[in-house]
Amino acid sequence: MIMGDSSSTSYIRMVQHLIEKCLLFHMNKEECLEALDKHANIEPVITSTVWTELEKENKEFFEAYAKEREERASEMEAMQRIQNALSEAASRDPDEHH
Repeated sequence: MIMGDSSSTSYIRMVQHLIEKCLLFHMNKEECLEALDKHANIEPVITSTVWTELEKENKEFFEAYAKEREERASEMEAMQRIQNALSEAASRDPDEHH
């Protein structure tokens, strides 16, 4: 057995756990790399490697996750268009009768 083997395994598990937290916040890979680098001092190359392994092991999950993120983005766009239309309508002169 290699020295430090169990500590590297627990480190990888910890990174994996943090990636799972990122997934709960609907982050993409880049956002997750940045967040873990900034908040947990984890090198992006390590996060990227663990993420890639998780993707290989959980192909269906990540495909569904990517699809859900796309749908969420288009819903957000639609909501933004509706809000813009509403605020535009609200900013018109309320006393103006058609």
